[in-house]
Amino acid sequence: MDRNFAETLLALRQGRNLSQRTVAADLGISQPLLSHYEKGTREPGLNFVCRVCDYYGVTADYLLGRASHPGDVSLRQSRAFLADLRGTLDRAEQVLNAIEGEKR
Repeated sequence: MDRNFAETLLALRQGRNLSQRTVAADLGISQPLLSHYEKGTREPGLNFVCRVCDYYGVTADYLLGRASHPGDVSLRQSRAFLADLRGTLDRAEQVLNAIEGEKR
């Protein structure tokens, strides 16, 4: 991708016609710190990246410049999610079977 976190962060805010002051307050940081993030002079922590993704409704891949659309999810990510979900369902079935066996 040809953009980075700072450029994407700035574009998301400007695309919604929001002020730095408003976004900073909503995200629980100071306006000068948001300005540093948007200029690329400071890099945020993971917690802040997650809050920004939730705030703007975008994926971390989009925010970090790894995807071209706000909702892009790679096939690999989809397969990993499906594998996690299958594992969770398998464990839930085992628990239910154990409970059912105890009741007999």
